[in-house]
Amino acid sequence: MRPTVVLVHGAFADAAGWGGVIRGLRADGFPAVALANPLRGVRFDAGYLRAALASIEGDVVLVGHSYGGMVISNGAVGNPAVKALVYAGAFAPEAGESAARLSARFPGSSLDETLVPVRLPDGRFDLYIRQARYHEQFAADSSADSAAVMAVTQRPITDAALNEASGEPAWRSIPSWFLFGSEDRTIPVAAHRFMAERAGSRRTVELKGGSHTVAVPEAAALVELIREASGTGSSLVSQDVARADRPSTRTGCGTAEVAVGRGAYEVGVRGAGGRPRRVGAAVLAYLAAEVIRQRHVGRSG
Repeated sequence: MRPTVVLVHGAFADAAGWGGVIRGLRADGFPAVALANPLRGVRFDAGYLRAALASIEGDVVLVGHSYGGMVISNGAVGNPAVKALVYAGAFAPEAGESAARLSARFPGSSLDETLVPVRLPDGRFDLYIRQARYHEQFAADSSADSAAVMAVTQRPITDAALNEASGEPAWRSIPSWFLFGSEDRTIPVAAHRFMAERAGSRRTVELKGGSHTVAVPEAAALVELIREASGTGSSLVSQDVARADRPSTRTGCGTAEVAVGRGAYEVGVRGAGGRPRRVGAAVLAYLAAEVIRQRHVGRSG
């Protein structure tokens, strides 16, 4: 029986942002729940997640985006049903760290200058991203139309939530996987790399040119990582190759390219308009075998 995949969105987004991931999971036979994250505070939101998990039978894979990583890191603690944590452009805090503190640890975030505060009756503030800045700040690798819809439907987070410290994180006892974009303007890519290494990531996938919401246009890459984290998929690339710290290496094979880069593997198959599309490990294995076969044929001929 496949585990239930629980998807936890972050700030300035909503559960509908998981649409492409959900379609991919359903096609693979995974039950899924896209949680409506309250975005009120780390302890409150983690408690909400714990309550939702209590209603789910069987094993669970938790997936968090952005501030959703704070929530899964805290909400999964002590829950034996949670078998894996997947961080998709997400915070993976240590005890005592807040989202704001992690963002400021490395240079590169321009989020603060795009925010609009709205005072609440209790004196706290809800924060939104200005709609005119949303595309470039949050979703630069999505189309302008898609980003405009995301900007209009974004849900705010309290300023207190972004500054609330994490408790002891679940990644200390639960295996974790990481995926993020190299052009994230909300969480600096150096912070992503740091958090993944600190958490002992089983696999880290850094998607070249990806934004903070890279899992929207690259939903298939996240589905593949979830499949691996769930134990129902298999990586056909050795860890030595997958974590090779070197510039991308490309080898042509018809209309396809195989690329192995820092901390991850990629396969780029030219799609419409010549834009590379990333596909899975099985395709990578096929392409690698085809390259070897073609080289062998060339030598024997």
